[in-house]
Amino acid sequence: NHFSTFLETGYCKFAYRRYMVRIQTQKQFTGIWQCATTTFSKEGPPGFYKGMALPVTTIAMTSSVTFGVYRNILHCLSQLRGGGSNTKVDVALAGMAGGIAQTSVMSPGDLVKVRLQCQTESKRGGPVKPKYRGPVHCLLSIVKEEGFRGLYRGALPLMLRDGPSYAVYFTIYASICEALSDRDKARPAWGVVMLAGGVAGASAWAVGTPMDVIKARMQMDGARDVKRYSGLIHCIRETVRTEGAQVFYRSLSINCLRAFPSNMVVFMMYELLTDFLRVRPQSDEMPYVVME
Repeated sequence: NHFSTFLETGYCKFAYRRYMVRIQTQKQFTGIWQCATTTFSKEGPPGFYKGMALPVTTIAMTSSVTFGVYRNILHCLSQLRGGGSNTKVDVALAGMAGGIAQTSVMSPGDLVKVRLQCQTESKRGGPVKPKYRGPVHCLLSIVKEEGFRGLYRGALPLMLRDGPSYAVYFTIYASICEALSDRDKARPAWGVVMLAGGVAGASAWAVGTPMDVIKARMQMDGARDVKRYSGLIHCIRETVRTEGAQVFYRSLSINCLRAFPSNMVVFMMYELLTDFLRVRPQSDEMPYVVME
């Protein structure tokens, strides 16, 4: 599971995430191509990978929390009905719980990543120096300026994003695998696994993108000594008032573009490794892989 989630934290993913965060939070970026060319011209190739170090080092811990919560809740729900097979509702509830639980360890790293990705100043020189010199300096600066509670800025919208997203993620993967697989076989065909993983990943981001926009804006709020939002509801109201409801899906295309191939590979690797290690889950329990 950790190896497959590491694959999803590759360089291409972080380049895509860089576009997404900047498009969500900064009005000067109007589209993917314009954001990419501006980033390259001002910051060079390193500009596409800001904020990568901390998520890469914490992804295994985040995956462990989510995976453990998901599997244990799935088992508990099965035991409550006397050891019977899990239903799609069980899969959705367990996935939602896992997505919410992971925010306890994911939120600080995600905050640092967003702050660094929205830092457009280049270290190569310029009239304005970047506020943060790196992930550790960013983390320490947030604690110094905002306290330890500041590390969990945006945690509520993060939970509201990941809870429903993971519920949809697992349910769609399970449904597609069940619909397109032969019950006599222990594992779905590789084509089914890849298709189900890709569709599940894109569908989950279709659900999670609006709250992802709010999360990123709340995480950036106050980073440059200008605080605009008093809370989650105020952030939603101000965003709709100033930019319209369509802003919530400004980054949907790039989210889905990244999620489909990424989750195809992740689920394929998960099935391959679990077969190799001979630790496959029960046939009625769908496998879990971290999406973000």
